[in-house]
Amino acid sequence: MSFLGFLLLGLIAGAIAKAILPGKQGGGWVITLILGVVGALIGGWIGNAVFGVDMGGFFDIRSWLLAIGGSIVVLLIYGLIVGRGSRSRA
Repeated sequence: MSFLGFLLLGLIAGAIAKAILPGKQGGGWVITLILGVVGALIGGWIGNAVFGVDMGGFFDIRSWLLAIGGSIVVLLIYGLIVGRGSRSRA
């Protein structure tokens, strides 16, 4: 998969992950999309390291599932970090 294809996959996966997660996550859509790209990278790395699954092409379902799963994990971690920081200031 090309670099631009991977970025597009991460951007869409971040938007899908934000739609899947319940409640309000901190940050706007730009942060969500950046975290989606990071999540896609992490999801692909974990999928390859743990399960031996390669990120296939752009239209491969494994690529989408790994990217969305990684994006959900990154969004949850980001929500915990941002949520904890905002509560301590109040």
